[in-house]
Amino acid sequence: MESDFPLRKIIHVDMDAFFASVEQMDAPELKGKAIAVGGSEKRGVVSAASYEARKFGVKSAMSGIQAKRNCPELIFVKPNFERYREISKQIRKIFLDYTDLVEPLSLDEAYLDVTVNKKGNPSASLIAEEIRARIFKEVGLTASAGISINKFIAKVASDYNKPNGQKTVNPEDVLVFLEDLDVRKFYGVGKVTAEKMYQLAIYTGKDLKSKSIEYLESHFGKSGHYYYHVVRGIHNSEVRPNRIRKSLAAERTFSENLSSEIFMLEKLEHIAEEVSKRLTKNKVAGKTITLKIKYSDFTLQTRSKTLNYFISDAHLIMDTVKSLLIQEELTNSVRLLGISISNLNTEKPNKKVEQESVSVQLKFQF
Repeated sequence: MESDFPLRKIIHVDMDAFFASVEQMDAPELKGKAIAVGGSEKRGVVSAASYEARKFGVKSAMSGIQAKRNCPELIFVKPNFERYREISKQIRKIFLDYTDLVEPLSLDEAYLDVTVNKKGNPSASLIAEEIRARIFKEVGLTASAGISINKFIAKVASDYNKPNGQKTVNPEDVLVFLEDLDVRKFYGVGKVTAEKMYQLAIYTGKDLKSKSIEYLESHFGKSGHYYYHVVRGIHNSEVRPNRIRKSLAAERTFSENLSSEIFMLEKLEHIAEEVSKRLTKNKVAGKTITLKIKYSDFTLQTRSKTLNYFISDAHLIMDTVKSLLIQEELTNSVRLLGISISNLNTEKPNKKVEQESVSVQLKFQF
């Protein structure tokens, strides 16, 4: 595999069970215990689970009822997002001591390009170790890291030795690493896609690599192009410090199911105000408004409308949301409502970059 495309030294840092770990750090009596952030034993959805809870199969997006069934000793903790944001800022400051090329994916994970770094350290692996040690010393939390030649492999690698570990995939090891990997571990392959791949006898990266781009596109659409290239170690996306946001959203799960549209509109007004505040804070506006409805039986429905102009005002958002709510009858009582705005005025047309191979320079130090 030889190419003129330059190799990068990319680190993906992923905090270990971030929300739950922050709660355990702030409340020592919760350390070593199975906790769920968000939800309750009667309703709601788990936002995060401690590793002690994960042993019982408790995970994010699981209903509180199911989580409690899985783990009768589970302790539910109310989320404190202000605190999580505060800790996230502390961690980000540590990242910026090493490079300005930091691309946050969320509060608890980020990509760092350390090809050229402020410490003048040629070893991305040693930089990752130092960053993780500083996070533990200065913040009190553990982090895991993946280190490799591009963002895709670094992200996959960061999950390899979790929690509190790291994995370096050197240039010469990329193809073997990907070929041996279960397709469920590939970033971008969700549960449904993994099941479909299994049905097609695609179990590992090696199986995936044996399929032609035409075969993959015929079975997986546009994603087939992505799978064809990443399994060959090809992913030329740069670390973008100012990553363009594609949507903004807010939602609420209610303590009691709502069956009256009047009550729903009242709740939606508060949600629209929250979305409007976030749009204003980020200095953006959008054209596509989506109403999210989760019924009491957990079925999910979305209704969208795209306008001819950009909006960010709460009243204008609500005008569209009202029309979406009444456009068809509700099939059941409602437990969750959400509003998202997409098609933002920050989006730019994507320029597709084709790569036929990934360069390997054995002297490139990791």
